[in-house]
Amino acid sequence: MSIVDNLQSDQKEATMPCSETTAVAAYAAQALQTALPTDVGQKTKLHLLDTLAAILSGSHLNAGRAGAAMARRLGGPQEALAIAPGLLVGAPHAALANAMAAHADETDDSHVGGRFHPGCAIVPAALAMAEVGGRSGTDLLRAMALGYDIGARAVMALGIKSADTARFSTHSIGSNFGATVAAAALAGLDARGHAFALSYAVQQTSGVPYWRRDADHVEKAFDFAGMGARNGVMAAMMVQEGWSAVDGVLTGAPSYLSAFAETPRPEELSAGLGTRFEIMEAAIKKWCVGSPIQAALDSLSALIAEHALTPETVARMDVHMPDDRLHIVDDRAMPDVCLQHLLAVVLIDGGLSFASAHDHARMHDPAILEVRKRIFAIPSKALTEARPPRQAIVEITTTDGRALRHHTRAVLGTPANPMTEAQVCAKARDLLDPVLGAAQAQRLVEAILSIEEVADIRDLRPLMMIGG
Repeated sequence: MSIVDNLQSDQKEATMPCSETTAVAAYAAQALQTALPTDVGQKTKLHLLDTLAAILSGSHLNAGRAGAAMARRLGGPQEALAIAPGLLVGAPHAALANAMAAHADETDDSHVGGRFHPGCAIVPAALAMAEVGGRSGTDLLRAMALGYDIGARAVMALGIKSADTARFSTHSIGSNFGATVAAAALAGLDARGHAFALSYAVQQTSGVPYWRRDADHVEKAFDFAGMGARNGVMAAMMVQEGWSAVDGVLTGAPSYLSAFAETPRPEELSAGLGTRFEIMEAAIKKWCVGSPIQAALDSLSALIAEHALTPETVARMDVHMPDDRLHIVDDRAMPDVCLQHLLAVVLIDGGLSFASAHDHARMHDPAILEVRKRIFAIPSKALTEARPPRQAIVEITTTDGRALRHHTRAVLGTPANPMTEAQVCAKARDLLDPVLGAAQAQRLVEAILSIEEVADIRDLRPLMMIGG
């Protein structure tokens, strides 16, 4: 029987109803004292490594620089490391800066069911609060897993039928709740303290999904990551400082669900806590590009490998994509979220690196533009309904008349086709080596893979600092 079940049983005996807020708060309050299943702990480490690589690789992009500048300006007590500027600042400011860098591009992880990018907000918030308290690597992993659990469930409980019908940005909401509970756990709050922190999470819930119009990826990084990380740390610290709040805020009227839900599903807030770990449903990207593009790149890469395709041999390319998310990546102005541009780069280069995925100048390269004329994106309702989600089909007509086709059903890095530890480490090294140097990058990777041995997370600071 799970802790939530025990709580509900105890309260039934006392003839007192158990609210969803109480159940979530009780679960969160004991998270650091409860060992994670081995497979969950191992996958959590990989998401930690992947997010740190995203932070460091994103430190030189627009959003990363914006976060670093704000951390320098705000300063504050020397509580936590803002990684990109290499400064010790107030914990909320460190969380903000690191989160902005983590989603400065499209390198970070994602969660389909929760409709958000968990790591870019949850990891910076957890890392900042772990530094404040001198917490262990084990504590950090358990808080992260908790954040993924609650962040995803907070969105699932809204009962949103389609991304196109959502009035609020699920990416902001999931990040806000995930970061809050992770930070609150590391702040050492009890169940009542967690209930208060959840109240402040509800009050800070915000976000309107016009982030697709952001051409610079700066506001998008704030919407997806910086806002939630900062809000979560602030909520935990306010309660830690003795602030009181309202009980029972997730359900009822007025409440979180009454304000934000499309079709309220209150049972989802605590369903499976302790037995269903949402980090196991999160995806680590092989390609450092927007999530909807991953399957198309997998398919094109497979066709290139099998048929030795070049730009000269491709007469036409039809790319069938889920119709509920094609608009996110269709003919966009940013290279790392533009489907046609990235397919053209892969066809010309034979592969895709972090650098080539973020090369804005190549958006105007005549050779790229010529290939793009032959690429046609086709929305598919069938692919939207297909499971596992985010599938794609690439069909190519060659100049010698052949008809080639590849259907990617399970994208590499998704729960149905997870990346191995070696593959995640290889991706991390590709991102970390240019920033830290090969030797320091290897030491950081090794430290994360054995993070259970870290007694004080602050001991990792030198490994995370550029030029450290």
